[in-house]
Amino acid sequence: MTISETRPRPVRLRADTLATPIGELLIVCDSDALCVVDYDGFDDRVRASLTRHFGAYELVRSPNPLGATGLLERYFGGDLGAVDALPVSPGGTAYQRRVWNALRTIPHGQTRSYGQLAAQVGGTHARAVGHANSLNPIAIVVPYHRVIGADATLTGYAGGLARKRWLLDHEAGHP
Repeated sequence: MTISETRPRPVRLRADTLATPIGELLIVCDSDALCVVDYDGFDDRVRASLTRHFGAYELVRSPNPLGATGLLERYFGGDLGAVDALPVSPGGTAYQRRVWNALRTIPHGQTRSYGQLAAQVGGTHARAVGHANSLNPIAIVVPYHRVIGADATLTGYAGGLARKRWLLDHEAGHP
């Protein structure tokens, strides 16, 4: 009798793209939740995030998976709350998920400092929050663009500070 190596089947993930005023977004969902919203040109970051979360995976083109593309279109059209109820599955460590859940409590048009967010999740280390934010795979829906420096300066956004400024201005203009 021989023992064969079995390999897990890749998880099939549904993917779509959306052209926005700040560049094309890649939207990836599993069967239940949003897993990635990231900007064009961040392919290595997306691959690393999906591999950490799922191991083997394959992306299958799927228009408007879980309605996420349509809801993001509504967000960019000014309906900021459209994405608030989207279920998310970002993977990550327990601490990262605490930070990412806390991000979703920051109201549209408002910001928090890294220190304030650290205190909200039960810590004092703003750098740990910054690191968790840098690994957040779900832009806009898990709104790490709403986190700013203690002196109210724009700092640290994986998509670039110009996009962060645009998102904050967009939200300020659509209360």
